[in-house]
Amino acid sequence: MLELLLPQRCAVCARPGEQLCARCRARLVRIAPPVCERCGAPGAWPVRRCAECAGRRLAFARARAAIVYDEPARALVGTWKERGRRDLAAHAAELVTAVVARPDVEALTFVPSDFERGLSRGHAPAERLARELASRWELSWLRLLGRTRTVPPQRGLGLAERRRNVVGAFAARGEVPRRICLVDDVYTSGSTASACASALRREGARHVEVVCLARAVR
Repeated sequence: MLELLLPQRCAVCARPGEQLCARCRARLVRIAPPVCERCGAPGAWPVRRCAECAGRRLAFARARAAIVYDEPARALVGTWKERGRRDLAAHAAELVTAVVARPDVEALTFVPSDFERGLSRGHAPAERLARELASRWELSWLRLLGRTRTVPPQRGLGLAERRRNVVGAFAARGEVPRRICLVDDVYTSGSTASACASALRREGARHVEVVCLARAVR
């Protein structure tokens, strides 16, 4: 009855039918090799450090993402995060596991949501993605990170501003495994991922990998 009254719509094109229709799924650009060994940025050839991450102090060992954060991906992520579409976490995990290899880690954790934004959304996308990935990769997932303060949105900030915005914004708690994978929905500049990885390393992590659904490509 509920499906008759409120039919499912594609998260990208909003047409009634599937949660993510085949046409829109095909439009999502998968990130394929060659990529930067450190930050996962796609390029013309494999490099250990690309122009985007060379010279930066990144606290994680490497980052990988499944799809390019272009217009269809923005629509998917926006619907998932801002419209309460919890059902899309499974689709996000399917996209990730189809592209990204299972990380060689002991467990997964996730970038914690801002408290107020989490309340308005009614769910925590990064946490849900971590739980879905943990199930598929047969790994445990741990709630290790918390926010020490409210962080203004990163959207619209330059790289240096993004770094300053998240300095000291996260803290780890509990027993942190030596090898851990940090999960988030979107990798933009790597500033949030690096700040979270720093917090994990302060509490005992020695190797932090980052896995995201989508990645901004410059």
